[in-house]
Amino acid sequence: MSGADEKALLQALRIRQATACDHAALADLWRRSVEATHYFLSSGEVERLFHDVHNTYLPGVEILWVAELAPCGQTAPAQHAAGFIGCNGAQVEMLFVEPRCFRHGVGRALLEHVRALHPRLTLDVNEQNPQALTFYERQDFKVVGRSALDGQGNPYPLLHMEWQGETA
Repeated sequence: MSGADEKALLQALRIRQATACDHAALADLWRRSVEATHYFLSSGEVERLFHDVHNTYLPGVEILWVAELAPCGQTAPAQHAAGFIGCNGAQVEMLFVEPRCFRHGVGRALLEHVRALHPRLTLDVNEQNPQALTFYERQDFKVVGRSALDGQGNPYPLLHMEWQGETA
């Protein structure tokens, strides 16, 4: 995608607060994104996590934002989710992008949206997901710690990252 195409895509992007009615579609988006990036997870583990994401994690975050795009060539209000971000305060708990929207600015737009709300953000990223780590480093997040286990006690190491707003 050219820079002009990406700019047009981002201009068509609308970020809104998600509702419980969005959870099924966002869980499906989560699965597609994870299958495209989390090669360290077995298909059985993805399936187990999918149910947790749908039933526990999405409803459990304080605020969930969804980035939507209008389908190409349509002027009707029909939208589809290009990505979403969930936060508990200044902690980014989840950020997932539709695979066909990877590297088109959707993740960056979602992060910029929550950056406008918080002067400092933190997040955890799977150490075994180098694409995500590279993305966050490009967004000026710094690794500040590491855990050998994920939040559920599974052997998926996490890197703890922090972004600090502009300093004078």
